[in-house]
Amino acid sequence: MELKNNTYHGAEGKKSLIDLEIPKRFNGQIIIFIHGFMGFKDWGAWHLVQQFFTKMGYGFCKFNTTHNGGTISDGIDFPDPTSFSRNTYSREIADVKAVLKWIDQKVDVWTGHFIGHSKGGAIALIAGQSNPFISSISTWASIASIEERFPKESSLEEWKYNGVRTIKNGRTLQDLPQSIELWNDFQQNKSNYDLKQICEAYQKPLFICHGKNDTSVSLDNGERLSKWSNTKLNLIENADHVFLSKHPWLEETLPHPLQVLCERTEKFISTTVI
Repeated sequence: MELKNNTYHGAEGKKSLIDLEIPKRFNGQIIIFIHGFMGFKDWGAWHLVQQFFTKMGYGFCKFNTTHNGGTISDGIDFPDPTSFSRNTYSREIADVKAVLKWIDQKVDVWTGHFIGHSKGGAIALIAGQSNPFISSISTWASIASIEERFPKESSLEEWKYNGVRTIKNGRTLQDLPQSIELWNDFQQNKSNYDLKQICEAYQKPLFICHGKNDTSVSLDNGERLSKWSNTKLNLIENADHVFLSKHPWLEETLPHPLQVLCERTEKFISTTVI
């Protein structure tokens, strides 16, 4: 079974795009890939990551969060700045829960494993900690703190006063709006979104990986997640935030650091399966 650009209903009933591939020799395990900030399911080499896992018998699901700025007709660029402005962690967590239910309607017997990239790593940790569908979590270049990603002092006060700020997208060069609702949502859920607290109490198998040359989410983020969870930090040599991939990715094979990352992640997941 291979479903491409299907739709699911996520946060507040909003529709978004989703892919699911179940290989013929399915091992009963499904990888659910969660993209990061300003990310989307078809970014860069993520399709080759999917191919890597499905060739080894895993099901693979990747999806666009409902408020990432994409639409049903255009899930790659950011034609819906209004939705982007309203995105919050709560809405993304609601999306993930909806995706799991969507998968459960398509596949009879399965076990899930989250892979979260960047901000998606935080979503994976928050949404996966007590979800019965999920057996393991893998974070790729994940942030270690939601709070520290927000502006500080006068910049924060200006954001509160105006109710909105703009974020530059380096690829499309758009100035995308971001509502103060994002900050308010974090304040209302501060203890639930405390990644240190989550990691210290974590009971499920956890794989943490970071590129040594990551300049977008610095290496100390991975080091903190590793320390808090008492889990080994996997370092990828000569790897940046996206493990030497880019968008668009026109090669037919994975960049070497991302290939190594996939191999290590699969080895970890395979050891969690009883």
